[in-house]
This record gives sequence, structure tokens and C-alpha cells, in this order.
Amino acid sequence: MPKGEGKVIAQNKKAYHDYFIEDTYEAGIVLQGTEIKSIRAGRVNLKDSFAKIQKGEVFLHNMHISPYEQGNRYNHDPLRTRKLLLHKREIQKLIGITKEQGYSLIPLKIYLKNGYAKVLIGLAKGKKKYDKREDMKRKEAKREVERAFRERQKL
Repeated sequence: MPKGEGKVIAQNKKAYHDYFIEDTYEAGIVLQGTEIKSIRAGRVNLKDSFAKIQKGEVFLHNMHISPYEQGNRYNHDPLRTRKLLLHKREIQKLIGITKEQGYSLIPLKIYLKNGYAKVLIGLAKGKKKYDKREDMKRKEAKREVERAFRERQKL
């Protein structure tokens, strides 16, 4: 199965609006107790989350996993920092690239693959305001063309 395939639980649509995605990496997530049950229930939010490399390890910050309803005292902190599992050479490559100006690691989607929760992180470079406007114009023009084409098909 290629990376990014499996049962998609949550997507970070805002990431594609705010960043140019240069490359993607599939990473496993170190979870505690009831977190996987909340993920399977789809109670995850990737908005405003980011990954950071600290001491040769990659950590995911601000990813919100809601507490599991039947978890009582075994529940977790919803916004805790979670470790990502990547190969050593991938981490070394990311360290080299993220030291460059403007690059950051953004989670794009979280999905289940072979029973394990995986996160697709993207190597991203921030968009400027004029880039975002260009993208919106391009999408709007494409939508207009498709609408006109559908109208023509009806005739």
C-alpha cells in the first residue's frame, strides 16, 4: 500500500491552503491507553498542529484527540505532545531540510493502516498572501469552466 492510503480519519485541509507541500512522509504515532479508541471513533483534530524535531526525534504538537467516553481514569491529556516514528535516515534528512529558512513539518492527515494509526506529515513552505489569492483565483476559474461545461452538456 502506498503512503497516505488506508481508512482516513482526519485531514488537515487548511494545510494545503496555507503551505506549499514539497514532500510527504508516513509516520507511526506513539499513543497511550484510550487514544487509539478515540482515533477509531474519528475524534481527532489536526488544525493548528505541527511537528518539531527535538534531540533527533520527531514530536507532534497541538494535535487534539478527544478523551474516550468510557475511558474514565485511564483517559489521556487531549493536547499532549506525541512522538512520531520515522526511520533514522528520514529524520536526518528532515533535520537538514528544516534548518533551511521557511520549512516546517505539518501533519496532513491521520489514517488507519493495517490496524495502526499513521500520520502523513508534509514538508511545507509557507505561502504568502498573494500565493493564496492566486490559488483561489485558479480554483474559481476551474469551477466556472466546469459549471459552463455542465450547462453545455444539459443542452
